[in-house]
Amino acid sequence: MLVTGMQQIRGTIPESFSELSHLTQLYLEDCLLEGPLPSRLGRLSSLKTLSLSGNRLRGQIPQSLGFLGNLVQINLGKNSLSGEVPPTFRNLQGLQFLDLSHNILSGSIPSFIGQLLNLSFLDLSNNKFSGVVPISLCNLNQLLDFSLSHNQLTGGIPFQIDNLKSLNSLSLESNLLTGSIPESLPRLQKLWYLNLSRNGFSNPLPNSLRNGLPSLISIDLSYNNLHLDTIPDWIKAKELREVNLAGCNIRGTLPVFFKSVSLTTIDLSNNYLTGNIGPFLENMTNLQILKLSNNQLSSNITEIMFPEGLYQIDLYSNQLHGSISDFLLKVGSSLEFLDISSNKITGSLPEFRQGLGLRWLDLSRNSVTGHIPNSISYLTTLERLDLSRNQIRGMIPEKMGQLERLQWLDVSNNGLTGSMPATFSGLARIKHASFRNNHLCGLIPQSRPFNIFPAAAYAHNKCLCGQPLPPCRKL
Repeated sequence: MLVTGMQQIRGTIPESFSELSHLTQLYLEDCLLEGPLPSRLGRLSSLKTLSLSGNRLRGQIPQSLGFLGNLVQINLGKNSLSGEVPPTFRNLQGLQFLDLSHNILSGSIPSFIGQLLNLSFLDLSNNKFSGVVPISLCNLNQLLDFSLSHNQLTGGIPFQIDNLKSLNSLSLESNLLTGSIPESLPRLQKLWYLNLSRNGFSNPLPNSLRNGLPSLISIDLSYNNLHLDTIPDWIKAKELREVNLAGCNIRGTLPVFFKSVSLTTIDLSNNYLTGNIGPFLENMTNLQILKLSNNQLSSNITEIMFPEGLYQIDLYSNQLHGSISDFLLKVGSSLEFLDISSNKITGSLPEFRQGLGLRWLDLSRNSVTGHIPNSISYLTTLERLDLSRNQIRGMIPEKMGQLERLQWLDVSNNGLTGSMPATFSGLARIKHASFRNNHLCGLIPQSRPFNIFPAAAYAHNKCLCGQPLPPCRKL
């Protein structure tokens, strides 16, 4: 056995490996290997496991690998391999695990993969495969995990999908699949994870879903051509952990989930939902991710009782109102992502307390007033801060320069005065910043990246100067 994963190995895979005639397992995962896969690896006749994932390998997969008749596992994921799946792979009748994901492989998915009857894991996701989903893949009755997501596949889901009796997980998201979801799919008795999002599936949903998929705990039908109008009763009645129905043309008020205590993730974004959020969250004591953005919800955010364990709240583009100060003072320490932009939020920013784990804070396009408090420096984990298009005034605190993890900063279109803090030179990770349309004056920090951002990032201020703007005037 040869195993490594310390990210210290560079260069190409040595041709001399082909001389290790008794080698049964070769693991070279998550290194910095580059170049092609040596064709001579096809001489390792005793090899059972080949795992080279997470490198920088390029070129085509050698035909010779298809002659390694003892192979049980192939993992070439997370590289830059191109071309088609070698036709010689039809010889790998003992193969149980095949992962070619996250490459740039193209062409059709070979129908001969359906002859590899021992496969229990098949991941061809995140490539450039085109054409239809081969019906032959439905012969893989030992398959547990099956992913073709993020490709360019067309056509529909084969009606024979219910032959995959052992299937636990099915991922077909982000393709060009169309038609209706077949009536046969709900017959998959062991399926617990189903993701069909970002395709072109259309109405109607199968009637058999009412009593089908008894093991289901996670469903994602988001961003298809579905017009659900209301959330189906069978979804509301199941003991689900994850419900993702974004962009499904759902109308009316937020529904009642009969077994809401089991929910950890819910995404109903980009629909036409109205009314109050508060009652919807009752009994959702295990909820961790809440996405209700781009609807027509109209709650007072200070009156909503959010579950304590939430780490992501995404409510942008609704009609929410209330005091931002009262709301932020009661958010839990587990919250990492908060987006309540494009609402009708008022009030001033509070004094932040230590211990908050926020990584993403977006309050843009509201009516927030007051100033940025010095205590914003307590948000030491912050990576993205967007306060743009509010009515915030006063100076930018020097202590913002202590937000060492900050990558995105936007305070544009406010009423900020004074100069840009020199401490910003310590924001080494910043990739995007905008200070435009304020009343700022003085020298822009002359360190990267602030002195190389586009001039538009500083436009429409009182008298900012220095690169990338004209030099400051000498007194």
